[in-house]
Amino acid sequence: MKKNIAIIMGGYSSEYEISLKSGNVVYNTLDKDKYNTYRIHIFKDKWVFVNDMNEEFPVDKNDFSVLVNETRISFDCVFNAIHGSPGEDGYMQAYFELIGVPQTSCSMYQAALTFNKRDLLATLKPFGIKTAENYYLDLGDTIDNGAIVAKVGLPCFVKANKAGSSFGISKVYKKEDLKAAIDKSFKEDNEIIIEQFLDGVEVSVGVISYKGETKVLPITEIVSENDFFDYAAKYEGKSQEITPARISDDYANKVRNEAKKIYEVLNMTGFTRSEFIFKNDEPYLLEVNTVPGLTNESILPQQAAKAGISMEDLFDNAIEEALNK
Repeated sequence: MKKNIAIIMGGYSSEYEISLKSGNVVYNTLDKDKYNTYRIHIFKDKWVFVNDMNEEFPVDKNDFSVLVNETRISFDCVFNAIHGSPGEDGYMQAYFELIGVPQTSCSMYQAALTFNKRDLLATLKPFGIKTAENYYLDLGDTIDNGAIVAKVGLPCFVKANKAGSSFGISKVYKKEDLKAAIDKSFKEDNEIIIEQFLDGVEVSVGVISYKGETKVLPITEIVSENDFFDYAAKYEGKSQEITPARISDDYANKVRNEAKKIYEVLNMTGFTRSEFIFKNDEPYLLEVNTVPGLTNESILPQQAAKAGISMEDLFDNAIEEALNK
């Protein structure tokens, strides 16, 4: 009997367009002989099943079912392709846990923790994970440019604490430009993080649960044509993503071990993609993504392909792992 799989996509953040792309890639990749697949759009004003004719059918939030032509459809598993809120910050994970529907990403606590960069870095620090110097601001706080520069130096990065895909991020070279960058970040989130600039090789490391084991995927080196790995670099072809990364075996082993350690310390499941920059021959953690991009251009699928894992196998394994949690 074929399983009913809901692929959730969209979301409440600036990342919804990328999420729709990821979700449609999952929809088009999964084996239709093995699964009945359903595209579910999650937006603030509506949760709907969208069929191949682009007809919409409301989702009953009481049990996450859909009524289509007088037939009630329930789901055996949810494939989470929502980047940002509410798919990457714990809300959808908590909802599905409450109603007893398996889903492919990590659990509610891990999602909420990793989505909050401040809390993630604070949690990992006692385990020896290195991070850049940082300075925190909440909306309404007094902004002391002198104190910020004294702590993190210039240039520095100003970014939303809880946002992905490089929305609300700026690289600041001059003290007088801090306010504009801070205002930009506050449009994305009411908490921001200002980080020391680390000048070194940037790499991205995918770690997944694959066939019941923690698997570190081949490392990707990020070479941005822009000043840093911003939205255009990520999604508009303004970067080189080189897999495997052009780094020494020593660097590769260090960052692989750090990424695996983070996955296991946090008791993760599903997909993760951790970003690092090398400084003084050591990897410094920038962030951990738990619903990374799944388009054909995205880093994690590229890494999986280098590891000999097809897109179909990658997605199929995620569903099987969720069903067997």
